[in-house]
Amino acid sequence: MNRPKQLRPDQSGPHRAVYEKNKRRLLKTTTHCEICGGEIDINIKWPDPLSPVCDHRIPISKNGHPSSIENMRIVHNRCNRAKGDKLYAETPKNNATEPQGDPNRNLPWSMDWTKYRSDE
Repeated sequence: MNRPKQLRPDQSGPHRAVYEKNKRRLLKTTTHCEICGGEIDINIKWPDPLSPVCDHRIPISKNGHPSSIENMRIVHNRCNRAKGDKLYAETPKNNATEPQGDPNRNLPWSMDWTKYRSDE
């Protein structure tokens, strides 16, 4: 017995219109991918890897708001696929004067490697 596929809140229901409105606003104002820092070309259409797509900073699966503009950003399709539903690591506030590397490469952490011990 096949059940119909459940759509995410940003793909149906009351959040859909607000999501689309906010996505159009972001597409007009965004020039670079917020993950890799590469230039966004709004003329490239999906499913091209460099096509612009809307990413949720806090994934909907992790209780992120589906249509809040503060939770949305425009990124490349390939960057969004690589991120998946992971959360990004928070940038440490201490030693803010020291360079932390490329700010556009704040990749998600799969585990806290600072507590990893190889002899366990």
